[in-house]
Amino acid sequence: MNTPIKILLAEDEAALGQIVKESLETRNFEVLYCKNGEEALQCYQKEQPELLVLDVMMPKKDGFTLASEIRALDATIPIIFLTAKSQTKDVLEGFQHGGNDYLKKPFSMEELIVRIHNLLDRLRLKSGSENIDIGKYTFNHTKQMITFDGLEIPLTHREAELLFHLSERRNQILDRRQILKKIWGDDDFFNARSMDVFISKLRKKLGRDEDIQIVNVRGYGYKLIC
Repeated sequence: MNTPIKILLAEDEAALGQIVKESLETRNFEVLYCKNGEEALQCYQKEQPELLVLDVMMPKKDGFTLASEIRALDATIPIIFLTAKSQTKDVLEGFQHGGNDYLKKPFSMEELIVRIHNLLDRLRLKSGSENIDIGKYTFNHTKQMITFDGLEIPLTHREAELLFHLSERRNQILDRRQILKKIWGDDDFFNARSMDVFISKLRKKLGRDEDIQIVNVRGYGYKLIC
């Protein structure tokens, strides 16, 4: 029998937390359930889970702060935020604090489970990645890092995922809707806005090589030219 994937769940609403915990356990996940951010940080340090599901509004330490602290220790662990907040700025703030996915309450357990499996699959894919040359840059997908003339430039998880898919289809069009569904889980307006922000950040980080461009192909997607 396969060893269960260990998930840390931090949720201060006891009823919801228990429902999520029991539902995940029926899918052969091992769930470490915590009711506040400080407890969750201690649990992370002790148990070393493989994925985090974090409520944003929690006592003692909120989910964004907790994610930032854990992300400083582990650049690759997948993080899913659970929150009632739904404005674009809230979604973007979650990604800026190291989140990989963002699930708005109320949500279905099936949707959460699909997103968990998607993130775990991406992590397994990344573990076999090697250095990729992009113009004068070297891109390490696993370390989420680009290097230019010895200078190491860190990437967020989303930036690394997006650059990986762009590099796979360099000098070809990367379909906008397809990549939104693959990385963000949905191609809705808010995720599309978020993707535009990440494209702008990648352009800046790759700006030391004038021969590299990420161009917008209106109505279709983006193209990495190098």
